[in-house]
Amino acid sequence: MSTENTVIKNFDTWKKFLGERVVQAEKIGMSEETITKLAFEIGEFLDNKVDPANSSNRAIKELWDVGDDGDKKTIAKLMVKLAKNNA
Repeated sequence: MSTENTVIKNFDTWKKFLGERVVQAEKIGMSEETITKLAFEIGEFLDNKVDPANSSNRAIKELWDVGDDGDKKTIAKLMVKLAKNNA
């Protein structure tokens, strides 16, 4: 199993992985707005390309699917905050 599959299937691993990327992005000077924008784009990619492998991922996908762009940006922003707390 590849690292990417492990990261996507295990929510705790995903939060830690994302948190580490957020910290790295901040260290190179990315703004919170830019990071959130990237998180939104990643969310769109995952929604279109990845079948949720567990209940945590399924719940996030279902919230993402019913939300409009504003809702999705809020979810992305919250995921960045959650990730930072788990870095």
